[in-house]
Amino acid sequence: MLSNCIFVGLGGGAGAICRYLMGMLPILQRGAFPLATLTINLLGSFLIGLIAQRANGPSGMDPNLVLLLKVGFCGGFTTYSSFADDIYLLLQNRHWVTLVLYAGLTLVLGVALVWAGRTVVKA
Repeated sequence: MLSNCIFVGLGGGAGAICRYLMGMLPILQRGAFPLATLTINLLGSFLIGLIAQRANGPSGMDPNLVLLLKVGFCGGFTTYSSFADDIYLLLQNRHWVTLVLYAGLTLVLGVALVWAGRTVVKA
């Protein structure tokens, strides 16, 4: 259990640093559109897809490496990648009601809770 946490922590730290550095790229900071966040979320989604497919493939991957890359790095880089992977699995398994509920609640409640957190701090 502790070793799993170490792998996740190392990957998470590396992912968070990469997110920070990518967010500082001048090409991603132009205009009002959140291009840096979009780029990071899309890249993270692609990476988690690569890792998940490789981990589940015939040759597989070491479980510790999966923790480091998928849970740690991708989770530290962007939690959106985990959300996108969850949605993919729900699509693949044809869990339509769960998919709509999960996606809708994540979007609506996520935005509502950002508003709530900002409102609490303003008070």
